[in-house]
Amino acid sequence: MKLRSGMAGLLGVALLSTPSLSACTACFGKTDEALAQGMNAGIYVMLAFVAAAWVLFGSFFVFIARRSKRVNAETDAGESRSV
Repeated sequence: MKLRSGMAGLLGVALLSTPSLSACTACFGKTDEALAQGMNAGIYVMLAFVAAAWVLFGSFFVFIARRSKRVNAETDAGESRSV
């Protein structure tokens, strides 16, 4: 038990004594560095994927609605050729 508390204390001192381990350059506010630019590019790519997924999801329901309307119109006219 004493070994664990000693190791935890040593780890705490090591982490608190070196400011370079506290945060990355983006968290320090240096937004012109390559790391911050890379994180921003990653965020934009993820947003593009999410937006594309929402557009595809919505267009699927538009497709279903149009097909339903067409099938209903063909059924009412008596020419049911595609389902």
